[in-house]
Amino acid sequence: MAAALHSCRRLVRVFLARRSISSVTGSRPVAGARRDGSRTCDRTVTTTTLGSPSSPPLLAGRSHTELVELSLKDPDEFWGSIARERLRWSRPFDRVTDCDIGSAKVNWFLGGKLNVSVNCLDVHVEKHPDRVALIWERDEPGTEVKVTYRELLETTCRLANVLKSHGVLKGDRVAIYMPVSPLAVAAMLACTRIGAVHTVVFAGFSSEALAGRIQDAQCKVVITCNQAVRGGRTIELKPTVDAAVQSCPSVQHVFTTQRTSSPAHMGKMDVSLDEAMSKEPAVCPAEPMDSEDMLFMLYTSGSTGQPKGIVHTQAGYLLYAAVTHQCVFDYQAGDVFGCMADIGWITGHSYVVYGPLCNGATTVLFESTPVYPNPGRYWETVERLRINQFYGAPTALRLLLKYDDSWVTKYDRSSLKTLGSVGEPINHEAWEWFYRVVGEGRCPLVDTWWQTETGGICIAPRPAEPGSEVIPAMAMRPFFGIQPVLLDDKGQPVCGNDVSGALCIKHAWPGMARTIYGDHQRYVDAYFKPYPGHYFTGDGAYRSKDGYYQITGRMDDVINISGHRLGTAEIEDALDEHPAVPETAVIGVPHDIKGEVAFAFVVLKDEVTVGQDVVVKELRQLVATKIAKYAVPDHFLVVKRLPKTRSGKIMRRILRKVAMDQSGELGDVSTLDDPSVVAEIVQAHAHYKRQQKKK
Repeated sequence: MAAALHSCRRLVRVFLARRSISSVTGSRPVAGARRDGSRTCDRTVTTTTLGSPSSPPLLAGRSHTELVELSLKDPDEFWGSIARERLRWSRPFDRVTDCDIGSAKVNWFLGGKLNVSVNCLDVHVEKHPDRVALIWERDEPGTEVKVTYRELLETTCRLANVLKSHGVLKGDRVAIYMPVSPLAVAAMLACTRIGAVHTVVFAGFSSEALAGRIQDAQCKVVITCNQAVRGGRTIELKPTVDAAVQSCPSVQHVFTTQRTSSPAHMGKMDVSLDEAMSKEPAVCPAEPMDSEDMLFMLYTSGSTGQPKGIVHTQAGYLLYAAVTHQCVFDYQAGDVFGCMADIGWITGHSYVVYGPLCNGATTVLFESTPVYPNPGRYWETVERLRINQFYGAPTALRLLLKYDDSWVTKYDRSSLKTLGSVGEPINHEAWEWFYRVVGEGRCPLVDTWWQTETGGICIAPRPAEPGSEVIPAMAMRPFFGIQPVLLDDKGQPVCGNDVSGALCIKHAWPGMARTIYGDHQRYVDAYFKPYPGHYFTGDGAYRSKDGYYQITGRMDDVINISGHRLGTAEIEDALDEHPAVPETAVIGVPHDIKGEVAFAFVVLKDEVTVGQDVVVKELRQLVATKIAKYAVPDHFLVVKRLPKTRSGKIMRRILRKVAMDQSGELGDVSTLDDPSVVAEIVQAHAHYKRQQKKK
């Protein structure tokens, strides 16, 4: 008991940022085969195994081609075998699948019971209690903190007991509004321990955005920090939560921990998480959960203004996250896995927390930014922590390649074995720089495609037969059990190669989302109704002459800002709240660093007396307040009216062409109610560009 209490206190002291721990020694560098051609890279040491990284795989001995065929022809044998071997069940499942993608029915491992926290913690504590589970790469370089599996389990149990003692029951929803940290991971796992459903909200969202998610989920409690620390700055979190919960009657308690020494304001419903945990035992029985019980909700933007709570369930999600983590990145026992994502996004869920921990890996929690205190931060971290797999976003890479290569080459990156890209399609320039400069031309670079809704990676260059090519800036190969289909605008399959179409998936897989919380019909309408008999990804894709897949971008009104999907309708809803603005239209346009940015076309009322600059400034603040700072459009163009069809539909393709200086390629405008509006908008845009050049 004394040892457990010491462990908990140690973690709390760590979280208070009052000490640093020496750097961890990672695994030794492993050499990979160099590229054998100008457009491909090989790594002949790659092998496809699907068993536990520390035990003989049940499906060992099969080639990659044989595994792909088995996963498509007999998913019961394929996924059932892996699930029995990889996961610990408190009750074995009776049936592997009961899925009908045509009717949006998705069930996996029926009759089985398990607990996710047991699979991520207990099974490893039994064998390797002192193995490092988390390396918290704090904001200040050189102050990283190591947390063992035993320490993480004890902290998780204490936090779970706190939740239970304050009335949180199986099925209750818990909002987590925290920066990347060991306690944030423990909060997620504590929810899984007792069967509560967590919804992690990115700790950059405004109070109104946070409140909307809490209200939709009807969260019983909120877990937060006094402040966050990022890029040398402190960011207030508790005041944001305080403002949010004023309109959230479902919230009974707010648990607050101290990331910094600055005291947080504590009200009637507030509970000091640090004090409460110190009074709880380090043991908490794990709640057996049905395979299809809710595990977590994660809110993502859609083409309507209302964020949607994507629901993932227990066994299928965990298994898919673990297997993709191992196979796509060629993870081996003892590797240090470095995913730079925030836990507020699905990448953080699947490849910072659940996938790596289920595999018994050492996973990095990156609290800082790519350029703090200088543009070499990522690569200094790789050298110090001996990171083996590095998984980052194209947005960050495009930012870093603007700097001199010396910020990369001055650091030892020999520990790197695999590089990965996530969040949006990566452009060729960034791919080549990442591969040749960062990876020295010896590390396979996996450009991964997946979504919040898919739960894990669906298309990526790896796994593949040893020696297979990797083509720059292309996701390439479907993962096991994933059967992509390209469909035309009439819903007919586009056959052959060197073709494009809407990217759909033909069969269900274990990691896919099960519903949208509280609105299953919206789930059906969004993902299964557009192309009956298929899951519709919302993306377009190109299938190359060699049969590889390349993602071409969104097909609906969703933009991807620095890897974060945001519905244009959500921004429009915020802008339209301004009393001087009767209507707006927001589109996405390419950006060198962020991938895409929002471009807002704004109509003002005739009676507006203040200047346009004043209104635009207020609109920027409105979006930052209602959603988040990253959602604020980079461009605001005030126009007299918007291009509409006779039925009143805004023709956004025209706005997109104008914004991208392609007004000479507008195509047919005969369906517009008044085609002369186009000339007005083109003229206004030309004036806007001249003004921008003067700034």
